[in-house]
Amino acid sequence: MILSVSRRTDIPSFYSEWFINRVKEGYVYVPNPFNRKQVSKITINPEVIDCIVFWSKDPSPMLDMLDKIKDYKYYFQFTLNAYEKDVEQNTRRKSEIINTFKELSSNIGSNKVIWRYDPILLNDHYNKNYHYYWFERFCRELKGYTTKCIISFIDLYSKTEVNTKGLNLLEITSEDMYEMSERLVAIGKDYNISIEACSESIDLSKVGVKKSKCIDEELIQEIIGSEISFIKDDTQRIECGCIKSIDIGTYNTCMHNCLYCYANMNFKNVKENNLCHDVKSPMLIGNLKGDEKVIEREMKSLKK
Repeated sequence: MILSVSRRTDIPSFYSEWFINRVKEGYVYVPNPFNRKQVSKITINPEVIDCIVFWSKDPSPMLDMLDKIKDYKYYFQFTLNAYEKDVEQNTRRKSEIINTFKELSSNIGSNKVIWRYDPILLNDHYNKNYHYYWFERFCRELKGYTTKCIISFIDLYSKTEVNTKGLNLLEITSEDMYEMSERLVAIGKDYNISIEACSESIDLSKVGVKKSKCIDEELIQEIIGSEISFIKDDTQRIECGCIKSIDIGTYNTCMHNCLYCYANMNFKNVKENNLCHDVKSPMLIGNLKGDEKVIEREMKSLKK
């Protein structure tokens, strides 16, 4: 199976010690996001986990723990955006995060660290020229440390509309998407970084941007050195090209407090949940209360 760690929160940044404990114990409990009484027990061992996909904005706490997962194959989706503290309220300085990106890439290989520049949002401050300037600065820093950048344009769900209200965001039109994508492709080309788009309904291929698969069977097969059996993940949006995986994260737990985040309702909930985190618990947040039904998930390798 493919393990996603995690679309729902930044485990490498905030819960890496907990994750390493789960690897040692060989299993994790994952509550149903919509019904806490339904809990899945997920086996974690190299025989059934073909590849781990980590998602993070700042995996610096994991850098000294990579030896603990040396028996596993994995890669990172690493988000690095140009936003300031008005948008990404609890992130470190970009220069420090870039150093973490470089160190991670040097340790595991540039093909295993995928740069994410997403979501792209626009307002009077974060205008197109702002993005072009910072995207090129990042490309210059990351040349040789990654081969691919995944972009997306912001989707305003109801909770993100509330959280970003003070940013006075501008509507991003199809013309904006074509124009910006074409410019980013041209910039990336100078630094040997290709551009792909995540979960966009618009076809950007005519400006050189192909549809991305963040959980990508081609990359996974390259990393593990074996073909796998796979199916499209039908739990994601129709525009998503990812293959099926098991996510072990929990919503409303990421402490970065980025206002565009779709996985957090509000930061009050996040702080309350974080206080319930126990690094020794089988669950990311809290412990079993005793009224749950725990079902062991069937786990098997996808290798052919």
